[in-house]
Amino acid sequence: MPRYTFGKTVTLPFDRARERIVEELAQVGFGVLTEIDVQATMKKKLDLDMPPYRILGACNPQFASRAIAAEPEIGALLPCNVVVRQDAEGAVRVEVMDPNAVLTLVDRPEVAALAGEVRARLEQALARV
Repeated sequence: MPRYTFGKTVTLPFDRARERIVEELAQVGFGVLTEIDVQATMKKKLDLDMPPYRILGACNPQFASRAIAAEPEIGALLPCNVVVRQDAEGAVRVEVMDPNAVLTLVDRPEVAALAGEVRARLEQALARV
């Protein structure tokens, strides 16, 4: 697993895994603001066939507000991306951007503390999928 994500393989079908992570993110205060269907985009733009792959842009308004107050430019690193994808063998993975890794780019102690809080919530959501 890369240093900038954490995740797991789930036993759910792709669509159900996507639904479950959205539900669990909501339980810990995150809404999904954006959803990118990478599979459909690659087919349309490049005529490339690939397994299902979605990028969900998850946001918790309270955390985002605190981060922006501490570092206005941090919006370039938001929202927290969550990937639901099926690999070539058919396994479904749910992977989350690690806010600790990404927010180390910002040299502010209050942002580092915030990253830890955000990661804890994201870990809770992932654990319940």
